[in-house]
Amino acid sequence: MKNKIKKILITGSSGTIGARLFEKLLEQGYKIRGFDKKFNKWHSRLNKLTIIGNLLNKKDIKKIPTDFDLIIHLAANARVYDLVLKPDLARDNIITTYNILEFARKNNIKNIIFSSSREVYGNRKNIIAKERDIDLQLCESAYSASKISDEALIYSFSKCYGIDYIICRFSNVYGMYDESERFIPIMIKNIKKNKDIKIFGKDKILDFTYIDDCISGIIKCVERFFKVKNNVFNIASGEGVKLIDAAKIIKQKINSKSKILIEKNRQGEVIRFVADISKANKMLGYKPKYSLLKGLKLTIDWYQKRR
Repeated sequence: MKNKIKKILITGSSGTIGARLFEKLLEQGYKIRGFDKKFNKWHSRLNKLTIIGNLLNKKDIKKIPTDFDLIIHLAANARVYDLVLKPDLARDNIITTYNILEFARKNNIKNIIFSSSREVYGNRKNIIAKERDIDLQLCESAYSASKISDEALIYSFSKCYGIDYIICRFSNVYGMYDESERFIPIMIKNIKKNKDIKIFGKDKILDFTYIDDCISGIIKCVERFFKVKNNVFNIASGEGVKLIDAAKIIKQKINSKSKILIEKNRQGEVIRFVADISKANKMLGYKPKYSLLKGLKLTIDWYQKRR
């Protein structure tokens, strides 16, 4: 329906962000189909609405219905250091984004929301980054390059084929539905077991975003798509936190005896980043509600009930 979004395809719908977004959009009455390589571990009811397949495989893409108003493309190999070790995974990010854009073009789906990353900013002198603050020479890793390439593909498909877009640049999303090796879930897992934990970078500062703030930002993009389309937004907390301080909070809340070991920054990772979220605030009405303390408490409570 023109200028009204009702039916949405979510790629990567069984991942951390995808699972939470899936359930929240359904609650709001949208018609949703998911697409992922695996079923949703947390919500069996969502699996009835999920198509299992790989975006690298064109035969699997043909399983997807074609009558969507909007695609939310979350599917990606997303753990930065994994892609440092295996850069082929970054190549796959570019191919899957190209394939979903081709799917949209061939089936006349004119609207897409894409999940990009703070990694596109690299290691800048100014820790606070606005959406325009990208310098290709600051690209730190194959993962960063894949997200920059994905964004370029989206801009090109917009100009060539009239596909409207919103790009959301996320930063260290944490919370429920995450059993990955990302910083906060692995900290919680090891601290709970009183294991020693490693922090890669004594002064490393990042912007951590609680999952429900991230989802709020995406949903605001859906609701206001036609008013704010063809824009890029930082969807983050807007606050910088040292990794060592985040680990100390987790350790204190779990009452753990874990030792915190400091090691050198790892190759290919951004070491200082805080998002300027003023554009998202102005155009989307986006306002994060969860401080790190509040978000970590909710996250730890969620893990404690399930491990």
